[in-house]
Amino acid sequence: MNKSEKGLQMGDPAPEFSLPGVDGGTYSLGRFADKPVLVIVFSCNHCPYVQAYEGRLVKIQGDYADRGVQLLAINSNDDVNYPEDSFEHMKVRAQAKGYNFPYLRDKSQEVARAYGATHTPHLFVLNRSRQLCYTGKIDDNWQQPEGVRRHYLRDALDALLKDGAPAEATTHAIGCTIKWAH
Repeated sequence: MNKSEKGLQMGDPAPEFSLPGVDGGTYSLGRFADKPVLVIVFSCNHCPYVQAYEGRLVKIQGDYADRGVQLLAINSNDDVNYPEDSFEHMKVRAQAKGYNFPYLRDKSQEVARAYGATHTPHLFVLNRSRQLCYTGKIDDNWQQPEGVRRHYLRDALDALLKDGAPAEATTHAIGCTIKWAH
């Protein structure tokens, strides 16, 4: 397996992309050059793990926006076998759930492959130089927000905003597997 097949490794520069957003915009890494931290969340509409985390992601974006953190959600799922993950359904979901971050469509699945995304949600946290500094899950309790003991994403963001490195740089992403087109 070569490096590109393994996806993004710790310290690697993030692969560039240009993807359409549900708001009609087109998004790339360069669009957020002024942000010290960028969080890419591979997501979708139908996965119960994603649905359980949607409110927490909106809250994290709200809590960290004034500190320069930007979240981006990318849906790479096959929408032929999973029509609820179509671009039109993405627009409806983002509106209904009050997404305060861009929700992007990776129809070709090339971005998911380049990053090495395996699940929804699967996080890739990038520093100012757009190098991978944290990858994995949001916290340790997807079912019960009040039961969370380990805030992996928040801890990583806090460390990076203090020009440090996350104490735990990798956790195992949990959720539904990305639905690859055949």
